[in-house]
Amino acid sequence: MNKILLLALAGACGTLLRYWLSVAMHSLLGPGFPWGTWTVNILGCFLFGLIWVMIQERGILPAHLRIIVLVGFMGAFTTFSTYIFECSALLQDTQWLKLGLNLLGQNILGFFALYLGFVLGRLF
Repeated sequence: MNKILLLALAGACGTLLRYWLSVAMHSLLGPGFPWGTWTVNILGCFLFGLIWVMIQERGILPAHLRIIVLVGFMGAFTTFSTYIFECSALLQDTQWLKLGLNLLGQNILGFFALYLGFVLGRLF
């Protein structure tokens, strides 16, 4: 139960940071481009990589924090970082077909799913 509460707290922190950073970037750079989302996704990828190395390779942070930080905080901050991390794992394993399916599938099918949701939502 303790882990669930820590995940929830980390997720709340990630959500709030995502919101505050998005609002700040929108205020700073204007509404002409989705700078908030762009910043969150790029920063999220950097943080995911940094945290992964700190926990997995360097042992600076305890291993039991991995799920709390990467799933809880980073999962709420941005799922894009997980997507990129999983793509990099496929790249490292030279799983070219799976990498292509993941990259193209999530992006292209994601657009189609979004528009399908728009269409169905407008029918009701």
